[in-house]
Amino acid sequence: MEIQKLTDTSFGKYGKVVTEFSFDKILKEMEHTPLPKDVVYVPSVEELEALPEAAEVCRKGFGGLPVQIGYCNGDNHKLNALEYHRSSEIDIAADDLILLLGCQQDIEQGDIYDTSRVEAFLVPAGTAVELYATTLHYAPCSAKEGGFRCVIILPKGTNEELPFRPAAEGENRLLTAVNKWLIAHEEAGIEGAFCGLKGENIMV
Repeated sequence: MEIQKLTDTSFGKYGKVVTEFSFDKILKEMEHTPLPKDVVYVPSVEELEALPEAAEVCRKGFGGLPVQIGYCNGDNHKLNALEYHRSSEIDIAADDLILLLGCQQDIEQGDIYDTSRVEAFLVPAGTAVELYATTLHYAPCSAKEGGFRCVIILPKGTNEELPFRPAAEGENRLLTAVNKWLIAHEEAGIEGAFCGLKGENIMV
């Protein structure tokens, strides 16, 4: 599939490039995080959240809302699933990576989403992007051999274990964690996830 640039107008419906705050120290600390051959996601990392830049992210990125700063690292080449939150997410690429994105508005009746609608965007190393709340996304894909490291910033508590049992019907059947609605592809074999992605499990 075509890998588009963040400067392309097509990215505008999904998010924007963030330039309002510095994150050099966050990227420096990311050098100490693991880079496995699969994919690992850690929602909250004390060493990242203790940096002075974290306060700037909180104020300028989320309007003072408490945030968590973690990472998603690894080597991935498949879509596998799409998720969304009730809030924006800020991703900072420590390495070149590719984001596979869609729009929540394109989810069809029955919580079905056609993967042919997905678009791919290259996020160069050192670039931060805000993904809007209505943007469908999942783990980044590798843009180069050896994998990727990506900072993930979300409102505090996101992706923690649900303190309640989600409803069996309606949108909340997609809930797999706090503030995380997820639609999986059946090929991914994600235990407990609703398999509503139809079409190709996209590979890049």
